[in-house]
Amino acid sequence: MTTFEICIDSVEGALAAEEAGADRVELCSALFDGGLTPSLGAIETTLRVVTRIRVHVIIRARAGDFIYSPLEVEAMERDVRAAVAAGAHGIVIGALTAEGDVDVPTTRRLIAAAGDASITFHRAFDMVREPYAALEQLVELGVHRVLTSGQEVSVLEGAPLIADLVRRAAGRIVIMPGGGITPRNIARIVEATGADEYHFAALVSSDSPAVHRNPRPLMGGTLNRPEYERSGTSGTLVGQVLAAARP
Repeated sequence: MTTFEICIDSVEGALAAEEAGADRVELCSALFDGGLTPSLGAIETTLRVVTRIRVHVIIRARAGDFIYSPLEVEAMERDVRAAVAAGAHGIVIGALTAEGDVDVPTTRRLIAAAGDASITFHRAFDMVREPYAALEQLVELGVHRVLTSGQEVSVLEGAPLIADLVRRAAGRIVIMPGGGITPRNIARIVEATGADEYHFAALVSSDSPAVHRNPRPLMGGTLNRPEYERSGTSGTLVGQVLAAARP
């Protein structure tokens, strides 16, 4: 049975994914930055309104690299405990050393804080220097799945490595391709990788309902999205990917 996880950044996204037939969501904030820890309010509300779908929560202190200070690790540990206490089914983490290896002590600490929740090691894996060695470390740590684009810009380019990781994992850990999956390529990706779980976002842009608009100030830095444009999960797009993957 193939499992499909949707990367979302809102409660509405969880409802759209559930209605479209997805199996699981990864709840994040700040997808523009690759996904950061969502608020406790977003976690609790999502878990209250969904009825079938499983909710995994990313725990990532900030954008940028995956090398964390002791205080950042402490904050993430607290976030893990809070998410699990709220009822999250799974936790999504990833921490590396400056040398490009899995940060084993930090990963072990966050896993311990998660208790019985399912553990995903996110695309920090795509930045490790030795993917096969990292895979064995994650197996030993008890991680349940690895999200990866095969260390390439998208799953299609990374499919050879992903397929090899699936073979090497041999059922000990789930290899979940994610990155650039669309209705047009999902069937090729399934055939090329042989994976059992897939992760993708299904975002569409829409115009803000704001009538009064001030175009001068920017809420972020010089690299920013338009202030009066929204991004949200499209149930239609989720359904298209699932239909293309399940002919």
